[in-house]
Amino acid sequence: MSESCILDNKQSVLNPTFPFTAIVGQEEMKLALVLNVIDPKIGGVIIMGDRGTGKSTTIRAIVDVLPKIVVVKRDPFNSHPSDIELMSNSVKEAIENNINLNTELINIPMIDLPLGATEDRVCGTIDIEKALIDGIKAFEPGLLAKVNRGILYIDEANLLDDHLVDILLDSAASGWNIVEREGISIKHPARFILVGSGNPEEGELRPQLLDRFGMYAEIRTVKDPNLRVEIVEQRNRFDQNSLKYLQIYEKKQKNLQQTIIQAQRLLKFVTISELLKLKISEICGKLEIDGLRGDIVINRAAKAFCAFEGRKEVNVTDIHKVIILCLRHRLRNDPLKSIDSGVRVQETFDSVLKYNS
Repeated sequence: MSESCILDNKQSVLNPTFPFTAIVGQEEMKLALVLNVIDPKIGGVIIMGDRGTGKSTTIRAIVDVLPKIVVVKRDPFNSHPSDIELMSNSVKEAIENNINLNTELINIPMIDLPLGATEDRVCGTIDIEKALIDGIKAFEPGLLAKVNRGILYIDEANLLDDHLVDILLDSAASGWNIVEREGISIKHPARFILVGSGNPEEGELRPQLLDRFGMYAEIRTVKDPNLRVEIVEQRNRFDQNSLKYLQIYEKKQKNLQQTIIQAQRLLKFVTISELLKLKISEICGKLEIDGLRGDIVINRAAKAFCAFEGRKEVNVTDIHKVIILCLRHRLRNDPLKSIDSGVRVQETFDSVLKYNS
């Protein structure tokens, strides 16, 4: 696998993105994104917060610190040349027929989902006329094909049609997109990290949809005047001379990229003790979390954080770092309690694991 820094990417130089490592004051959001990159099976992240807090900037910036991926050349689904789970049917058939496939390295795709997108635009369409007359399954790939093995970003996710959100969450969970029309069915891989953002003042996502996101990050406007000044100055420097600014952060970008690559490789070796698994489930039980998604996501996120730290055994601190992100959106609303969801999770965690940070 080839690693490339931000300056090696011609598109980044022509259309520069604010460097991920230069973003300050939003550590919770950055951590959630990095952990989902290390283990996409965490289930994505929904980022809700005030306007002008850098949600979109941070989400778009993560792409520049990710390693390139190898794909089959001219394949519309970014198929992996050897991993069956990441291949389209045409690539599988070519391999079965011993046809040599050309490959190339590409930047991890990131697709912005427009709010007005139709189901056909998202999922793709089948040309019924060609199928019936010529007997050919002519498929026009949609956004789910283009984003396979990448990141799908929904800005203002709370304003997106619920039906489309359901489709996206189902595809993200299963890793496949199935398009069926008039008895004709097309299936292709659609493995991606789903990232949504929005302002809660404009409406919340339905609870059953919120539960499907692995993590929920809350972003608030920075209050510290010194930090606010630093953020403004950083942005001004970038706007004045983006190329020079990118050069300043080139080493940090590379270092983070290497850390992510190493964490991805280390992840399969990370273990968590039975005692800590029991404690995680005890916390979820005390908080009356519905279902088992909370337990599963905490286990995955704690392992991802452990790998990010370069270790192979999950400890209490790893769980502490991720548990609020994994549970705050799964709590049952109690109108008699005004306590913040993050505080409730923290207090329960402290009582079960006797943790003092």
